[in-house]
Amino acid sequence: MKRFVINPNDAGQRVDKFITKACPAMPQSALYKGIRTKNIKLNRKRCEISTMLCEGDVLEIYLPDDMLGTVTEDTFRAVSSHIDIIYEDENIILIDKPQGLVVHEDDIHTADTLANRLKAYLCEKGEYDPERENSFAPALCNRLDRNTGGIVIAAKNAAALREMNLAVKERRTDKTYMCIVSGRPPHDSGILTAYLYKDEKLNRVYVQDKSTPANKEIRTGYRVLESKEGFSLLEIDLLTGRTHQIRAHMAHIGCPVLGDGKYGDNRINRSTGTKMQQLFSCRLRFHFDSGCTLSYLDGREFTAERTVQRVKQKFADIAS
Repeated sequence: MKRFVINPNDAGQRVDKFITKACPAMPQSALYKGIRTKNIKLNRKRCEISTMLCEGDVLEIYLPDDMLGTVTEDTFRAVSSHIDIIYEDENIILIDKPQGLVVHEDDIHTADTLANRLKAYLCEKGEYDPERENSFAPALCNRLDRNTGGIVIAAKNAAALREMNLAVKERRTDKTYMCIVSGRPPHDSGILTAYLYKDEKLNRVYVQDKSTPANKEIRTGYRVLESKEGFSLLEIDLLTGRTHQIRAHMAHIGCPVLGDGKYGDNRINRSTGTKMQQLFSCRLRFHFDSGCTLSYLDGREFTAERTVQRVKQKFADIAS
């Protein structure tokens, strides 16, 4: 038997969602059967899979021990707790992710990830103790490719995670990127429209000028900050959020991102000694409704100042 006392980070979710996180070894069929046969009880009474948990509730699971394996949080303890913090409060952290660092464990199970560094940092501060959590761990709310640097949003509690994930999904976060490209776009500023097809097997996208049943519209805003010696420094507004959108869209118009080995020009990458794509998430603005946990962030704008200076210096170096 396993007994869970629902804490603030567990509250506000359905019984089945909680059990799936707290007991990852439990098959879905066993979960649903346990509910039907009253082997899973809430406050000593029968419950439904859709019952919402409240702080202080007691959930008891009378199932074999091999189904009650709980989440282990050991991998983060071996990694560095260093993260470059742009902003932090009791609910969220904005982190300036360096190029080359993966956000989550990859196919080769890299332990040194941004997600693990976040946990190590909060554990060191005394704000996260995996032994006291049933189903929650601090988490990242958006992703960046390994070789893309800049702002990543992280949530420190479950309420903030739910609200921030919803805001990201509903595109209530305005993201501005900076990049160095080869060549120069056709105008000083504009909005590019095209259509993107993703090949899941190859993890590669293709940009086309005409709509088809298989592709999706993309819109990418840009501003030329500076052009020199065949290169341009751009600000990019991601108006739609598709996989590899900026890299593929810039390459499609003949201005590939410098250092991009997948969609770029490797001859130019080698000649400039650039091994990682010069693309960075540099500015973020939030839009939240009044009354929610994160409403105090509404209208606030944050900039990764050190990243901005680094990309400007890189442009000055390669365009000199």
